[in-house]
Amino acid sequence: MKHLFISIAVILMFSCQEKTENKKELSTTKAPFVFATWANAGSTFDKLKWEAKLTYYDSLGISEVLVGGSPEVLKQLVPLATKKNIKIHAWMWTLNRPGDTIANKHPEWYAVNRAGKNSLEYRAYVDYYQWLSPFHPEAREHVKNNVRKLTTIKGLASIHLDYVRYVDVILGKDLQPKYNLVQTTEMPEYDYGYHPIARAGFKSIFGKDPLDIEHPELSTEWRQYRLNAVTTLVNELVEIAHNSNNKMTAAVFPFPEMSRQMVRQAWNDWNLDAAYPMVYNNFYRENVNWIGFATEQSVNDVDFPIFSGLYSPALQDPRDLEKAIRLVKEKGAQGFSIFTADNLNKAQKDIFIKLKEEYQNE
Repeated sequence: MKHLFISIAVILMFSCQEKTENKKELSTTKAPFVFATWANAGSTFDKLKWEAKLTYYDSLGISEVLVGGSPEVLKQLVPLATKKNIKIHAWMWTLNRPGDTIANKHPEWYAVNRAGKNSLEYRAYVDYYQWLSPFHPEAREHVKNNVRKLTTIKGLASIHLDYVRYVDVILGKDLQPKYNLVQTTEMPEYDYGYHPIARAGFKSIFGKDPLDIEHPELSTEWRQYRLNAVTTLVNELVEIAHNSNNKMTAAVFPFPEMSRQMVRQAWNDWNLDAAYPMVYNNFYRENVNWIGFATEQSVNDVDFPIFSGLYSPALQDPRDLEKAIRLVKEKGAQGFSIFTADNLNKAQKDIFIKLKEEYQNE
């Protein structure tokens, strides 16, 4: 009997050791480094066009495409992409809704700036900036309905939110001269979130209208109150997506602290499945090393995967593109998305192919 117990103990010991080794092997198995791109599909589906595009993307090592298009187009695109082992994300403009025929009928849904101007009537910076207010319950419900439509598409990799923030209160340094601006302060016409519902809600808590504060743009409570409106909306959208077995991702500003300051976007408080910070270094007159800094900051700030967004016109020199991709990987991102693979030059394409082959053999 004693020998039997010893034998069982030995078997159990080796069994436990084997399980531990297997678990260790599984835990050290790295997910492939993802190459992705943003792309526009439009309102009509062209099968031949998309077959050619998907073949092109595949040749570059791109395995995921964030596609802006109608649900009807995406429903036809997903099975076509699946044949090439390419995942499709439904890219959705969230609060910025240019030409939204439903929202246009409700001016009261739109965001209001500190100067009292409605975003449907006063277009900050560009004409397509037509922002809904995250404080208006009907506007929020409209956004939710847009997500619900996308949940009917089978086989999506995620529903991908974009423009889920406020108007840029501070533009990137390289963009300001294009609008003859020098934004050393938060100017009233670009400082949004002053919808009457927002102001009334804030007053009910703090006993004062934010417009009665001498410098409302400096109020931490008023800023946080506005951040919370977007955060609660996003997390409600995440819940809708998850309830239909869809993942939710988002294109966001470079890293959370910067996002808070520039566009009132606290995306590290969001319950996302992944984020795609747009680390477009040229917008901020920063060098390629800044892409690594911003990526590392994002990776450290959240507990979900980061896929850094790269801007191809800023990385025309293939050496810069290669350095940017390697930095993104080195700093802990699980991949990158290029805006956009459709306009890469020959030298940039060669970098994609080179790194595709290198990373596949790791």
